[in-house]
Amino acid sequence: MKVIGTVGLPGSGKGEAAAVAREADVPVVTMGDVIREACRERGLDPAEHHGEMAQTLREENGPAAIAERSLPLIEDELESKDAVLVDGLRSDVELDQFRAAFGDAFLLVSIEAPFETRADRLLDRARDDTDLDREALKEREERELGFGMGEVMDRADVVVENTDTLPAFRERIRAILNDDLAALIDDDHVELRRDALAVEANDGGAAG
Repeated sequence: MKVIGTVGLPGSGKGEAAAVAREADVPVVTMGDVIREACRERGLDPAEHHGEMAQTLREENGPAAIAERSLPLIEDELESKDAVLVDGLRSDVELDQFRAAFGDAFLLVSIEAPFETRADRLLDRARDDTDLDREALKEREERELGFGMGEVMDRADVVVENTDTLPAFRERIRAILNDDLAALIDDDHVELRRDALAVEANDGGAAG
């Protein structure tokens, strides 16, 4: 069993990592979907109220509210799959919740890129107005960091610098999904921190 969490600022590549997981038949639980569903439950437009709802859920049910709503979804997937990718951690409390639930089977991957690189990517995809406005993007990032995302990124087991080609990034994500962290030891775009390789060893190596 392996649960792989991802953390990263908008435009870093979390969505692409999730796409690689789905292609590999690894289920993806998106924490943002939990927030969007809460918006719909209350008759709100997720595009307009996503950040507000995230804050509301935490105020009403505690800082781990979104992680707690995600846990049953992850556990359901693990009944039939050996690995699950959890997309979009944002706070220390969420990280603690997942590590308490899954122990050494939980691996956190921080996907990172410079602001201008991410802003250009968001401009290309342009899902909403904040993707077109750099000042709005900065405000959005400040909100994300306000939830403690920076601290979560600092605690990641693996850091992937997504500034290389798309095929190279996808190959790195595939290696992580396959528990083949040893293949990334000499990769200049990957930092393996502290116990990442130890976790892999304890988990029995490559899952195949």
